[in-house]
Amino acid sequence: MKNKFLSKRVKELRRRKGLSQEELTENSGLSLRTIQRIENGETEPTGDTLKRISKALNVNPEELTDWAIIEDRGYLKAMNLSSLTFILFPLLGILVPSIMWIAKKDKLKDINKVGKNIINFQITWNIILFAGLILNVVVLTNKINSTGNITADYFISSQKFNIIFLLTMYILNVVFIIFNTYRIQKIQNVFYQPKINFV
Repeated sequence: MKNKFLSKRVKELRRRKGLSQEELTENSGLSLRTIQRIENGETEPTGDTLKRISKALNVNPEELTDWAIIEDRGYLKAMNLSSLTFILFPLLGILVPSIMWIAKKDKLKDINKVGKNIINFQITWNIILFAGLILNVVVLTNKINSTGNITADYFISSQKFNIIFLLTMYILNVVFIIFNTYRIQKIQNVFYQPKINFV
């Protein structure tokens, strides 16, 4: 590997993280001169030095050595659209994008940011979906237990709630996926809400 590529990558990642050379020195436990020589391409770091720098920058060592991280909007869009598999089964909306994210993790520009947003949104969406359906069953069961029976009108309204809730949740998910595919195409940050950060 040529020093100039590694030096460019270290410098780029350090600046992206908003760190000065002195802060990187402090976080990595390396000398300032070592950091300067690496960034100027004067020396090639040892494996231990690479590990220290990658830990200080909070990235995988491969992200430092694999300087050819490329931009592939097509893959990002495909990964985003793969979450439409939730239509077949809700958990597929988490599983398929996760597999695509892991396959190219740290190899494509913005894949970590996009992948984590998609997965966190899909996990949150699944939790809300199943919690809403379970809550409706609990309310229906409590009504039966408290009255001893249940009227046909109440049962029908409970089923209507389920249908409206499911339709709303599915439409919301599809709209977010399409909206964010457009944002990826336009080189804008994805926007998924609500989402809890699980990954």
